[in-house]
Amino acid sequence: MMIKRVFDIIFALLGFFVTGPFFLCAAFLIRNEDRGPVFYRGGRVGRHGNLFQIYKFRTMVVNAETLGGYSAADDDSRITRIGKFLRKYKLDELPQLINVLAGDMSIVGPRPEVKHYTDLFTKEEKAILTVRPGVTDWASIWNADEGAILAGSEDPDKAYETLIRPTKLKLQLKYVRERSLLVDMKIILLTFLAIIRPGSGAIRQIQKKG
Repeated sequence: MMIKRVFDIIFALLGFFVTGPFFLCAAFLIRNEDRGPVFYRGGRVGRHGNLFQIYKFRTMVVNAETLGGYSAADDDSRITRIGKFLRKYKLDELPQLINVLAGDMSIVGPRPEVKHYTDLFTKEEKAILTVRPGVTDWASIWNADEGAILAGSEDPDKAYETLIRPTKLKLQLKYVRERSLLVDMKIILLTFLAIIRPGSGAIRQIQKKG
């Protein structure tokens, strides 16, 4: 939808304007900790199955992919000190505004997955790939602290596949079926509430709707 694309561009530009000073501060702290790159760029599957590079503030040690699996618990030894703070408040996701401006992502839409998981999609689940992936969605609100759920697990990838992925897919399909600009606005509001006030009831609302 053209209206959604215009909304994405305006919201992304506004986001850059508001968070500009934080971007610079985060970049300095990440770089200063271990002299590694500021951004993490990982391969994700986007609309119609097209591959793209997602931008995040780097929260793990350099070459973390070679040291562990796809999922990371809060107690993952690969997470850096500044990374723990960025992950706690979802601030590592802010650079995805770059992806929004580039047209790879939308502000609201199903969270993009690695190809390993999209290759497992059923025929019904492939409908998720008919829309642009987003920075946030119903599943992001329901699962606002994935790292805490995976903490203590001997196999975070397996825990993700059994504890998180089934409900995540269900909520992503719900978004695809019911998406509208009004739904997007509601998701944005509930996302802020879930991050700023974890006990606000935002998560319970998603559980009821799911």
